[in-house]
Amino acid sequence: MIVYRYRRWDGTQELLGLHPDELMNEISDDLMSHGDLARALQRLMQRGLNRPNGSRMQGIQDMMQQLRNRRQQTLDNYNLGSVFDQINEKLDDIIRTERGGIEQRLQDAQAQSGKPKGGEPQDAQGSEGQPQAGHEGAGEPQDAEGVPSGQRSTGSQEGEGEPPAGGQQQQGGEQQGGQGDLADIMKHIASKKLPFLDGLPPDAPGRIQQLSDYDFVDQEAKRKFDELMDMLKQQMMQSYFNQMAQQIKNLTPEDMQRMRQMMQRLNEMLREKRQGGEPDFDQFMKEFGDFFGGENGPQSLDELIEQMQRQIAQMQSLLDSLPREMREQLRDMLQSVMQDAGLQEQLSELMANLEYHLPLRQMRNQYNFRGDEPLDLQQAMKLMEQLQNMDELEKQLRRAQQGGGLDQVEEDLLRDVLGDEAAQNLEQLEKLQQMLEDAGYIHRVGNKLELTPRGMRKIGHKALQDIFAQLKKDRAGRHSTRLFGPTGEKADELKSYEFGDPFHLQLEKTLSNAIFREGPGVPVRLKKEDFEVYRSELLSTASTVLMLDLSWSMGLRGSFFAAKKVALALHSLIRTQYPRDSLYVVGFSNYAREIKMDDLAKIGWDEFQPPGTNMHHA
Repeated sequence: MIVYRYRRWDGTQELLGLHPDELMNEISDDLMSHGDLARALQRLMQRGLNRPNGSRMQGIQDMMQQLRNRRQQTLDNYNLGSVFDQINEKLDDIIRTERGGIEQRLQDAQAQSGKPKGGEPQDAQGSEGQPQAGHEGAGEPQDAEGVPSGQRSTGSQEGEGEPPAGGQQQQGGEQQGGQGDLADIMKHIASKKLPFLDGLPPDAPGRIQQLSDYDFVDQEAKRKFDELMDMLKQQMMQSYFNQMAQQIKNLTPEDMQRMRQMMQRLNEMLREKRQGGEPDFDQFMKEFGDFFGGENGPQSLDELIEQMQRQIAQMQSLLDSLPREMREQLRDMLQSVMQDAGLQEQLSELMANLEYHLPLRQMRNQYNFRGDEPLDLQQAMKLMEQLQNMDELEKQLRRAQQGGGLDQVEEDLLRDVLGDEAAQNLEQLEKLQQMLEDAGYIHRVGNKLELTPRGMRKIGHKALQDIFAQLKKDRAGRHSTRLFGPTGEKADELKSYEFGDPFHLQLEKTLSNAIFREGPGVPVRLKKEDFEVYRSELLSTASTVLMLDLSWSMGLRGSFFAAKKVALALHSLIRTQYPRDSLYVVGFSNYAREIKMDDLAKIGWDEFQPPGTNMHHA
């Protein structure tokens, strides 16, 4: 049962309306110049073609230029030196939030104790400045903010240190003493924390390293710092394991242990491969495939090595593209977030093993950014991925341009980088050869492409059209050369019938002759002298020999193409207009030889023969 499916027209269902004759016209001059059909098709795919309707089908060269323009536009838009700006802004905000939280808590505690900021506590301390044992909260554990856990709600329950109604003076005194203790504790905390924040180094790596060991007082500041660390860890892990980057926030100690086991097993496989062994990659993927995309992950260890090196190359390209000082700061900053010593050791060994199997220098690049648009670290890493894809696509297009074939270009990669239109052009270029084969102009003989007889006639017809298109128009009849004979096709000229003439009767003229002779009336009686017939053209045959110079001088002077075009045009003219005539082509350089008509389109001048023009031998 035949099933027909219909869908909306989107412009991709037809090969741009190309006709095989149009393609043959495009390659005819190239084929006549060089005689190589495969190379002529290859050059057509490289340069593309302009359509009579004004549209253009892009070739590989157009795609290469479009790719270069897009990459240059990207480099001209962005400022890579701004990757630290957002990190520094986040760090400034974290420090500002922490400082504000400390000062606010100190003010709240002092307000609750009823004394001005910086004043002495009232009966809150002993002679040595320690909280008295009978006060509320003395000796209790402190929470994350450095405040005794039993005193968190003291200020909200009592009014500014005033004794409560009902004569409970002793309880009010103890309450006031607890508030004084809280103020002194917060003052002590502030005296330690604020100078620490003031003394942080100006560079981002130094501030991150010191804040990693800092006990935050303000929970909002701690949350912001944890978010920044998670983001940096994501970028660090994405340099190795792309699928792991999004899960970094939810890593438990068990997950970290499993990650160390995965890297240890991966290093063992790479060492085994380095020593000539055959690692069990399938078993490794069963255990740790979720780190690499699961079922959509690499299918072999070599694919995994290439995938990881490409991810590492993105970070390395980012480092290479930064100024030296910023490069060192970014490297130090990323290393500071990885505080697991065992994980750091496994990562170092992994980088060394990957470098041995696939050197990173083949993938890393340095980009010269000249724009003003700022980038954060995540955007910069994404941009490195895009530029890396552009570099890979350029390599593929260059291989295709050098004769590797269009199958060297990944269609999905081309679509991601240059868009759907470029991918459609690639698909159309791949169909050109099949289109000419289906039209009967070319066919494959073994591993070679050859012109069919129909293709030869088409090339000759194109040459004939080119020659006659350049001839000057002249008045008709200046060189009348028509001869008439007893046989052949009838002509438009009439004559009285004579014995032996072909009986191409002109009935109207014959009847009018009889009427003029006899006068009007019926029946019309015909006599021999009334008959008029069409003359017949004189048919003759001719043989033509064309001598084609194949010597070096024809190629060096650029004359061979014109001579070959004349030979093809003459062959086409004789085949179509004078099929009974014969044409022979004799090529000569150091010696003469007959050129068969089937070989005429692909013949070339004798590049490798000894120099000479032996016309006598011809």
